[in-house]
Amino acid sequence: MNFDTIAAISTPMGEGAIAIVRISGDEAVQIADRVFKSPSNKKLVNEKTHTIHYGHLVDPSSSEVIEEVMVSLMKAPKTFTREDVVEVNCHGGLVAVKRVLQLILKEGARLAEPGEFTKRAFLNGRVDLSQAEAVMDLIRAKTDRAMNVALNQMDGKLSRLVTELRQALLETLAQVEVNIDYPEYDDVEEVTIPLMIEKGTWVKDEISKLLKTSSQGKILRDGLSTAIIGRPNVGKSSLLNSLVQENKAIVTHIAGTTRDIIEEYVNVRGVPLRLVDTAGIRETEDIVERIGVNKSRQVLKEADLILLVLNSSEELSEEDIRLLETVANMDTIVVSNKTDLPQKLDLEKVRELLGKDKIITTSLLKDEGVDDLEEAIADLFFEGTLETSDLTYVSNARHIALLHNAFKTIEDAISAAKEGVPVDMIQIDVIRTWEILGEIVGDTVQESLINQLFSQFCLGK
Repeated sequence: MNFDTIAAISTPMGEGAIAIVRISGDEAVQIADRVFKSPSNKKLVNEKTHTIHYGHLVDPSSSEVIEEVMVSLMKAPKTFTREDVVEVNCHGGLVAVKRVLQLILKEGARLAEPGEFTKRAFLNGRVDLSQAEAVMDLIRAKTDRAMNVALNQMDGKLSRLVTELRQALLETLAQVEVNIDYPEYDDVEEVTIPLMIEKGTWVKDEISKLLKTSSQGKILRDGLSTAIIGRPNVGKSSLLNSLVQENKAIVTHIAGTTRDIIEEYVNVRGVPLRLVDTAGIRETEDIVERIGVNKSRQVLKEADLILLVLNSSEELSEEDIRLLETVANMDTIVVSNKTDLPQKLDLEKVRELLGKDKIITTSLLKDEGVDDLEEAIADLFFEGTLETSDLTYVSNARHIALLHNAFKTIEDAISAAKEGVPVDMIQIDVIRTWEILGEIVGDTVQESLINQLFSQFCLGK
């Protein structure tokens, strides 16, 4: 495909050693040649691909030297976009990189839209849609495991499996077409129906395997929304600080110190947690504290995991009991804190109210029990282990929804085949399954969805 030439800053804005302005398109090399001057007056258009060149950027209209640069030259088709790509490496100051971009735009390039470089890689067949989406997952990965999942998807692990499933459906559809075109052969249907059931069952089972990894994959991609709740002054902020290993929250002996929501990401045994330290939940006349308590209750409703902190040196209060009853049906771990003090908390009563035995004892003052808590979190969601290299993980919400739809339609096709429904009717569900799976890799997706997906990318990617 022929597109106009685009340019954008591809590194984060701010002060740094180096910044990169990327140019891609048919005119990328020519535009760079108009502003790039090397000591030997070389022309980039005559240079070999995948080489780097030292020189200066000079404004042709005024002969003003704009910046000292290193220019990376990559000619089509062996580039990310499969177009000519030039990357201008300049100093990382805000003024420097903006001057470089403005000069390149002045010479004929257009400012790229968010995600447009990756979109061109998709439209030019460099990557499929699932691989393109994995680029953003890789950028946003918060743990090594999340990064490994994104790398596997970028490498085409999910794409290859989806393509294999679609090929199996195509072979089945070919048999259906034979049956429709040559109905005079009685044995064709006898062959087709068992084949449809066999192939359809295999496709369904493979989709089922993918869906089994989806909850873990989505956690790795988006993180677990984890609410730390409890009465005031039981150690919620101390727990946040222990998990983050940094003093992010103010800790005092005064009840009600935390008035607002504090959020922080932390890596727990490869599981990304979005920790939310809430204001202590209690009845209060303080209007500011009451706002914080109301926010805490809202966070509690939206959380994937609840860490309910109790004071082991005190007996259960009415507020503790209400909290235990509220979270009884949620994924909850009780943290019995302050074990360095004489214990008064009735743990059996806690187990009875919670309805499960997920209690970790800690002394956050002495940094005891945090390792046990981290292990309990990993056990709760990943049964203690997670091997990202052995399985194809599905982490994208769009992919998960499509797989659920594909599972339903192929299941309908199998049921219809077993009930003796005419093959041309079964064909409808098989074709629909093939189309749904195609939406994952972008073969059957609408242009409006493509535009929406790539608009969520960062500028310059």
